[in-house]
Amino acid sequence: MTLLLSTDVIARAPKVLLHDHLDGGLRPQTMIDHALASGYTKLPSYNPDELATWFVNACSSGTLELYLETFEHTISVMQTREEIIRVARECVLDLAADGVVYAEVRGAPELFTRKGLTIDDVIEATVEGHNQGMAEAKAAGRVIRVEALLCALRQNSFSDEVATKVVKYKGRGVVGFDIAGPEAGFPPTDHIKAFDYLRANGAHFTIHAGEAFGVESIELALRDCRAERIGHGIRLIDDIDFSSSVPVLGSLAQEILDRQICLEMAPTSNLQTGGAASYETHQIGVMKKLGFNVTINTDNRLMSATSMIREITEISRGYSWTIDDLHDVARNGIMSAFISDEDKHSIYNNQIRPVFTELGSK
Repeated sequence: MTLLLSTDVIARAPKVLLHDHLDGGLRPQTMIDHALASGYTKLPSYNPDELATWFVNACSSGTLELYLETFEHTISVMQTREEIIRVARECVLDLAADGVVYAEVRGAPELFTRKGLTIDDVIEATVEGHNQGMAEAKAAGRVIRVEALLCALRQNSFSDEVATKVVKYKGRGVVGFDIAGPEAGFPPTDHIKAFDYLRANGAHFTIHAGEAFGVESIELALRDCRAERIGHGIRLIDDIDFSSSVPVLGSLAQEILDRQICLEMAPTSNLQTGGAASYETHQIGVMKKLGFNVTINTDNRLMSATSMIREITEISRGYSWTIDDLHDVARNGIMSAFISDEDKHSIYNNQIRPVFTELGSK
């Protein structure tokens, strides 16, 4: 019989987070403070507990489209430099408290320009907030590194400009690019010029695919756009035949397995948008057993009322994971990060492996 991991072990385990949206992780009280100060009157509640509950309920509709509608509230209270800095700083502190040692937090700069900020202003405010949070966390004894991913939206036409900003700020708090937004009707190939530019300039990118749309979305992201990682990717399970005792992988699934393309999975979010039925049957457990390069992520901590501790706890219980499984997922995450190999190995050897060894991992 496999013993379930204790709450203490899961809390102490070092965590790597590759898929977290800045505008999906605000503290409810921060939203209320910003709304009252800026005159935003459309929040569903001005009580932090009620507001937190509203977001979870509104995001549990079972569709990605309705889930995305809730972001109007968070975006509306992130329109000044000071607001963005506070949100980014608090994001780092919350992740550090969760045991995260490395994170890539993403956001679409175009969304935060309604009151006159430029794209550059938004990026620089985000990086400043991350830097403040990292310094504060370090002073409190928690070392964490947080880098930014710049998103473009599939349904809009800012991807070329955002790609140039990724190159401009490369090594200055930004490590990569992402395409987010509704999948259906907006293929990633609409933005092929941006991906070509990023590759030509040695910049990294990931693509949301296979979250709410089928295998073809993942195929376009990987084979046409040449994504280095896949955001979510849960629908890849549809390219695996489980009708016999030995699963048979389709050509796309086999390629992703062979190349060890990182899948940035977010269990609670996937349940909310209808992409998965339960933690016990979430695609991550099955695909990890098959050897895929899976990682656990939060996606939107506010919308899912979640944390890395919660995500790992639910999946660990659902699949009876051991400390070695947690070690595997953390190692997958850091080795798939958009930083130098030297930095990856430094974080792994100094902050991840020693702690897992203490916790009993092989």
